[in-house]
Amino acid sequence: MGRPIRTRRQATLASLAAELGVSRTTVSNAYNRPDQLSPELRRRVLETARRLGYPGPDPVARSLRTRKAGAVGLLLTENLSYAFRDPAAIGVLEGLALACEDAGVGLHLVPASPGREDVAAVHRAGVDGFVVYSVPDDDPHLAAVLQRPVPTVIVDQPRVEGVDRVGPDDAAAITGLANHLVELGHRQVGVLCMRLARERNDDFASVPRQREAHFHVQRTRLAALAKAFEAVGVDWASVPVVERFEHTVDDGASAARQLLDAYPQVTALICTSDILALGALAEADRRGLRVPAELTVTGFDGIAEAERHGLTTVHQPVLDKGRAAGKLLLASAEHGAPRVITLPTELKVRSSSAPPRTAEQMWFGP
Repeated sequence: MGRPIRTRRQATLASLAAELGVSRTTVSNAYNRPDQLSPELRRRVLETARRLGYPGPDPVARSLRTRKAGAVGLLLTENLSYAFRDPAAIGVLEGLALACEDAGVGLHLVPASPGREDVAAVHRAGVDGFVVYSVPDDDPHLAAVLQRPVPTVIVDQPRVEGVDRVGPDDAAAITGLANHLVELGHRQVGVLCMRLARERNDDFASVPRQREAHFHVQRTRLAALAKAFEAVGVDWASVPVVERFEHTVDDGASAARQLLDAYPQVTALICTSDILALGALAEADRRGLRVPAELTVTGFDGIAEAERHGLTTVHQPVLDKGRAAGKLLLASAEHGAPRVITLPTELKVRSSSAPPRTAEQMWFGP
């Protein structure tokens, strides 16, 4: 028979302290509070730990002792891949990650696919607080987050009484865009919007559906557009609004196709995101419609691809949005009233917007 294999017993904090002739607190400080030790002592502790195979303090035991997980949770009610695919989401994620890096904490993604009611992922998340990114006001995952006894910051939506929030003034931002189109002379407009509720609707959105939308960013932008165009005599009930559940360029193209097939007289497509607007530009190109001579297209967000396509849009600082949310969550100072950070926006007028064609131009060309 062969000799039994003997494995080396893993070093512990206590055995490392005994080897060095120091207290266990000194060893712990080498990892968790390095400022409490001299550089030479910390170097000696870490070198001995490597030699003995000590992996460092158990993070689970440490979290139980300190009641701190050392991580921030990001809740987004989308598939996980959305955070790495959507340009605006990428910017928010990067900004939040930078805030976490500065604070020396981790980032835990808590994705919840649309339509899922299971909130176990929220309950299981070992985090010290949540950043909630753009969810509907009736989302069960949001309710589960607010039941946790940890701080929460909401990015964009919804507005919840007593909860910190970061986002732009959506009404003011899109009103500036609407005024730009009004001044150009557009009155026959159509709108492509992101999802308004948790149930799927890839179709025209009625005025009641717009007003009752559970995604308050879309509800706010549509209401502001309605107010701006009604101020110049446009009956908002006559303005076609097409909703898309998924947020992709292809969905923007199909939404533009659906709207222009039914309302070919439209002179401007107002899109509530740049992604949808890029799809609208693709559909205009497929139809042979010249932008902006025959069709104006606008967006919202200010992503890099929008600039490359000359898209008139509202720019919002998405990276700053994520960073501000992280700093707000990680701020150690106690506060009473909920804090709201309103980020600036800027109307970027580019080559995709122009005055509508006159009847004479439609018949005889430019």
